[in-house]
Amino acid sequence: MKYWLVKFSPKRTPWAEIVKTGVFTIRGVRSPEARNNLKAMENGNLVLFYHSQYELRVIGLLEVIKPAFQDPTTTDPRWVSVTFKPVKPLIEPVTLVQSKADPALVDLPLIRQPRLAVMPLTSVQFQKILNQSDPSPEKGGTP
Repeated sequence: MKYWLVKFSPKRTPWAEIVKTGVFTIRGVRSPEARNNLKAMENGNLVLFYHSQYELRVIGLLEVIKPAFQDPTTTDPRWVSVTFKPVKPLIEPVTLVQSKADPALVDLPLIRQPRLAVMPLTSVQFQKILNQSDPSPEKGGTP
């Protein structure tokens, strides 16, 4: 299993719209590193969805349902899109400030490469962010 984080502006595509439509296809990614990350995604991979620019928080969980295909916004074959389905919202969104404050996430690509739109996560990083979203006492949060 591979894990990812995808950043997108809530003014372009908010989480609520993804849930309403039941699908999200990322388009218009023009960073070579982000493109390579999109190409490495496989069906069933889990993806954290991050509201960038204004909210700066991980808000939901997606699953890859259609791996890399030609980006419909360009005829240039180098650029790809990927389609995701929403799995669930996080119990509590996890802010960038929370992630930066956690020593276990010091190597998180979101912190090291803040302009990258599509990034791989380790299973430990992925699980740590999910744990941060659950404030229940069993997970170490406050009720």
